[in-house]
Amino acid sequence: MSDLTLSNWVESYRRAWASNDPADIRALFTPDAEYFTAPYRPAWRGHDEIVDGWLGRRDEPGNWTFRYEITLASPDLNVVRGWTTYREPLRAYSNLWLIELADDGRCRRFTEWFMLEEEPTDAST
Repeated sequence: MSDLTLSNWVESYRRAWASNDPADIRALFTPDAEYFTAPYRPAWRGHDEIVDGWLGRRDEPGNWTFRYEITLASPDLNVVRGWTTYREPLRAYSNLWLIELADDGRCRRFTEWFMLEEEPTDAST
């Protein structure tokens, strides 16, 4: 997988995160995709569970910022390192995303790892 394909997918994820639109969320994933909100939690499976799970814990638009860097882009596994800051209440996370993309660029398996920072200092990053 190319860096451009992966970057496009992450940017589409960011747009879906901001819109919380079910169509935007569905467009990210294959119909049989698995979405793990943490490595050992049960996965949301398929479009309906992914959309329901996403919207059940959605973030409000404008309350967060996200930046990322691609750590690994390969045909089998992609790794994205990210930083998320929430404004209200102020909190920040370091993220690691494991992303397996299908040939059409949609995600077939997504696992997120995150760690809460002890004392976030800036909500504008």
